[in-house]
Amino acid sequence: MAPQPNSSNANPANTIVLTNSIVAKFKPAKIFKGAVEPLGPSGSGYPRQPSGPRHITGISFDDQGSQIITAGEDETFRLYSCRTGKQLKTLHSKKYGVDLPRFTHKNTAIIHASTKEDDTIRYHSLHDNKYLQYFKGHKAKVIALEVSPVDDGFISASLDKTVRLWDLRAPNCRGLLALPATPIVAYDASGVVFAVAVNHYSRILLYDQANFDKAPFLVITLEDPTLALISYPPRQIYMTSMAFSSNGKYLLVGCSGDAHYVLDAFEGHLLARLEGQVGLERRTVGTPGSIEPSKGNSGEEVCWTPDSKYIIGGSLDGRVYVWDVQALPTRTGEVDLKVTPARITPLTVLDGHPGPSRCVRFNPRSAMMCTAGAELAFWLPDPSGDAEEIARELLKKRGP
Repeated sequence: MAPQPNSSNANPANTIVLTNSIVAKFKPAKIFKGAVEPLGPSGSGYPRQPSGPRHITGISFDDQGSQIITAGEDETFRLYSCRTGKQLKTLHSKKYGVDLPRFTHKNTAIIHASTKEDDTIRYHSLHDNKYLQYFKGHKAKVIALEVSPVDDGFISASLDKTVRLWDLRAPNCRGLLALPATPIVAYDASGVVFAVAVNHYSRILLYDQANFDKAPFLVITLEDPTLALISYPPRQIYMTSMAFSSNGKYLLVGCSGDAHYVLDAFEGHLLARLEGQVGLERRTVGTPGSIEPSKGNSGEEVCWTPDSKYIIGGSLDGRVYVWDVQALPTRTGEVDLKVTPARITPLTVLDGHPGPSRCVRFNPRSAMMCTAGAELAFWLPDPSGDAEEIARELLKKRGP
């Protein structure tokens, strides 16, 4: 029998515990207005950019929650201290571009995808600004990249319709899955299971890490019957990200439209539809939507809090939405695709992010979160005092 996702009910070690009153008090403690270089003058040799200001496209905390790395459309990645609220360094990748920055289990090294030149994944030392390894194999842009939570493995998904499994210690991939359409990927908290979502078929495939070359042990169909109440035929769901809850019970599916979903990770039941935000299919609020769903500007705008009690999501309108998922419905037995999911509206809506909140991540070890778009914001529950001192005190309260 294939292993199931980690089913421990305990919170992971060294994580904070949040309450409704705490999450409702979050406000920006510091906004970095120069987090992305502005567009250069037209005709001056600058690469062609999307309309509107440049954006941060990806963010990642290190394991200790002490640093955060961002990647932007200005072809830079920038390192910040969560302890002091200060920018530590700016590094450039003008030749290859940079996207999907991910800390390894060392806070001095990251892996990242490329946006030009080729589709190689690059292993980079932040300490001396050198590339340590190149991971070649993908034939098109890498659109999902995740580091194993337990070892030096990582997994990537590409527009070439493949998923590749890698190890930081070897340049060649150790596993390859060919899919019928573009996939996205996620690890569960134990690193034993990984999920592959295939948009064109609205399927999510769960694999045993040790037996990835065999058939998935669970195939989930993501079908929301409430969409038929909005339009008929219902508009297709476009999945842009996935994340398992810390206890492995649930799978959060981020989407480019106006709803995200929570699934039961053991049997595949659709449990909840998260509503209220404005989807990031478009780059600006004034841009008309298309008939065909697409990734658009989305991909990193929704995440769990470390205790998996809440889900935090960004929005095209710049607001940050918090959903309370502590009372999700329980379903067992055969999956019925006609059963309506619980429709969960936000517990609270937070204002203060300038422009679309395109990337949202919660610190794994302290009561702090980060949002990004054209600018970068650090959020704390009570930023009325000195932001640097507050961050330091919150980090003192975490586990060793």
